Amino acid sequence: MRDFELAVKAVGDPTRTRILKLLQEGGLCGCQLQEVLGLAASTVSKHLSLLKMAGLVRECRDGRWVEYALASPARNPHAEAVLQMLLGLLEDDPVILADRQALLEVRAVPRADFCSSPSGRKSRKPARVKTSDPEESDAKGDIR
Repeated sequence: MRDFELAVKAVGDPTRTRILKLLQEGGLCGCQLQEVLGLAASTVSKHLSLLKMAGLVRECRDGRWVEYALASPARNPHAEAVLQMLLGLLEDDPVILADRQALLEVRAVPRADFCSSPSGRKSRKPARVKTSDPEESDAKGDIR
């Protein structure tokens, strides 16, 4: 039951949902996610940590970078069902569409160039997620 709760709560946060939707497009490093989301590195790292704890995301070292990707069900038996549910949702959401457009721009720059120097990054303004609860998308240690 705990694994199910972790997975569902992790997806319940708008920023973590955005990260999962971006990772549906393939693996990304932290600086690529930071650029698309328009968030500080520490905030993105905390969200990724919570997604890993929930068994929804895995990390893999790729030379100097850590690449994040959707996890296999081995870590959390409920991960596959939760990720499958998310697969068909929010496809027309303006925030998700803006994230995907930004991801195309980010992926147009080779990772070595993009992640090695700030000049590869545009530091665009993030697509803001409107929520009814201001604490809903915080990056505190608890999955809300």
